[in-house]
Amino acid sequence: MTNDFFLDYLVASLRLAVPLAYATLGGLYSERSGVLNIALEGMLLTGAFSSSVATFSTGNVWIGVFAALIAGGFVGLIHAFLCVSLYVNQLVSGLAINLVAAGLTSFLARLVFHGGSTQRLPGIEPLIIPSLANLPLIGSLLFQQDILVYLLLILIIFTTYLLFKTSFGLTLRAVGEYPKAADTAGVSVQRVRYLAVVISGCLASLGGAYLSLVQVRYFAEGMSAGKGFIAIAALIFGKWHPLGSALACLLFGATEALQLRIQALGANIPYQFLVMLPYAIALLALLGLAGKSTSPSALGLPYFRENRASK
Repeated sequence: MTNDFFLDYLVASLRLAVPLAYATLGGLYSERSGVLNIALEGMLLTGAFSSSVATFSTGNVWIGVFAALIAGGFVGLIHAFLCVSLYVNQLVSGLAINLVAAGLTSFLARLVFHGGSTQRLPGIEPLIIPSLANLPLIGSLLFQQDILVYLLLILIIFTTYLLFKTSFGLTLRAVGEYPKAADTAGVSVQRVRYLAVVISGCLASLGGAYLSLVQVRYFAEGMSAGKGFIAIAALIFGKWHPLGSALACLLFGATEALQLRIQALGANIPYQFLVMLPYAIALLALLGLAGKSTSPSALGLPYFRENRASK
């Protein structure tokens, strides 16, 4: 009985960490290029809404996932245009996108889903890997998941290799650390940052698609519920490294799974304290890292080419 409870807790922790990890990976690309991405919350919500609408309209979950990618990439493009081309303050741009996404998705959901009522959606079913799925503990944890979980694991490994073992990764990190030096070497800082922020939007939107098509299988207003901000905390806690950030997401996912189980056990604790537990853990994690986690040097700073700056 105890083993079943522990296994169920681990599986729940992993599933709750998945949308956080997609958003964190997205934020990693953007912030490694020097563009602060507070808009992860809006990108998650956009991905959840667009995947829900497309799936509701067509009955095909994969069209829903594709719609989330397109919508998330478009939001990323808007953020890049504001920050990279128009030199808008990156914090202001991200917050504006979050507010617009929250208001627009709520308004459109009431039109599409008949007054805002939740509509049950087709979901992405688990992809069970024969033989491996029967292994003790790790069988249920790793080999009875849906394809978005497997894709996430591949993306974490791929991103680690891409950042630290390829010329593109070196270019991306150079733009985030020393954009002037990268520009002098012939790298288009603007192009790299655009690409990174669009990739960021696509990945974060996959986290939103996971929320609506796997976790709950419907769209609800504001269903991202601050996960984009927890993803930013995980990114800082993981020191802008794919593996470290993914483990931080797993920690926050385990915290959320714990508070849900405490509520289910009927403990005499006000549920408001339990709901705020993941956010409190995120805050404590950031306080513990004060002064120990170094962000990319050019993070949040617009880059002006010398010929422009001299005018």
